[in-house]
Amino acid sequence: MLEPWLDLPRAADRLRWLSAVSGLDLIRLGTSAEAEEIRDTAVTQPLLVATALAAAAELELPAASPDIVVAGHSVGELSAAAQAGVFSPEAAVALARVRGAEMAAACALAPTGMSAVLGGDPAEVIAGIEALGLTAANVNGAGQVVAAGATDSLEKLAAEPPGGGKVRPLTVAGAFHTPYMEPAREHFGAVAAGVPVRDPELMLLSNADGTAVQRAGDVRDRLVRQLTLPVRWDLCQATLRDLGVTALIELPPAGTLAGIARRELPGVETVRLGTPDDLAAAQALVARTTAGSQGEHTPDWRVVIAPAGGTFAAAGIGEGTRVRAGSRLGAVRTKREELEVSATYDGVLVEWLLEDGDLVDPGEPLARLVPGTAEEAR
Repeated sequence: MLEPWLDLPRAADRLRWLSAVSGLDLIRLGTSAEAEEIRDTAVTQPLLVATALAAAAELELPAASPDIVVAGHSVGELSAAAQAGVFSPEAAVALARVRGAEMAAACALAPTGMSAVLGGDPAEVIAGIEALGLTAANVNGAGQVVAAGATDSLEKLAAEPPGGGKVRPLTVAGAFHTPYMEPAREHFGAVAAGVPVRDPELMLLSNADGTAVQRAGDVRDRLVRQLTLPVRWDLCQATLRDLGVTALIELPPAGTLAGIARRELPGVETVRLGTPDDLAAAQALVARTTAGSQGEHTPDWRVVIAPAGGTFAAAGIGEGTRVRAGSRLGAVRTKREELEVSATYDGVLVEWLLEDGDLVDPGEPLARLVPGTAEEAR
């Protein structure tokens, strides 16, 4: 995985430095290590994060661009958060090292695993998974749900696949993103609490519900909680669709998420950044689609998304009002808490998509913002 990147001097230097930070020889692990060694999640997680960040640095993405959204699947959220400027690449790799080690320790406490259910009716598949006491730990969209839990229950799932799907066991250490990871969440959270963080400079989506997270503390809290919560990649893609995203670059090891996106986001241009040979295509894509380029499309408006399911309480801001990024627009009240809804960008609130008191689903669009002044918005 790492071999082609070592031909780039800057990438090789970064990987040597991240090896020192993590206490692992990432270069050896990413080139000549045996498969069994890198299958250990305590090794896999920091290796994946370091590789993604080394490749992202070669892209030289614009800082604080309103045209760039970042998201990561599972441990990829650490890479995404670093790319958004929440914490440093060094902190991301160090956190991945702790996360992987603690999850490996939690996996050793009980015989658990994960299996992908491909195809079938999504609602029936999830109902069948839950009926066996399993968790739908990854809801990826494109007819792919990953079940996680006790190995004997996974065997029952394979014997009678729900909803007409096909079951494929996954080679993983245990039941990630389920309550089995509670010991890991506790220890990881204790370490993460001391990591310096900053508010995201790029729009950063959360695996929990596909929403944009705007505050550094919220990002850190969600990264900790996500160890025991399902990955809702389907909701992340729904947000990308609502935002009008036109292009997607998958960082290495690339392939899976771009494949899902081609089915879930038709018409969105994708580049799999698997090796340095793909850099030119990825850089050209960035140049065509970010602000100030000669690209054909710049989003004319953006949506504000519900952070969770519940009841929407509007703040009383009228349509046509100019708002600043971070301005409070209302809140979503759940059974347990009230979550603030804020403007993601400077702009004009041109349209409420829901009314005060309406029930909302996680990731549901609440309002539409247009850049510029109220006169320009008209």
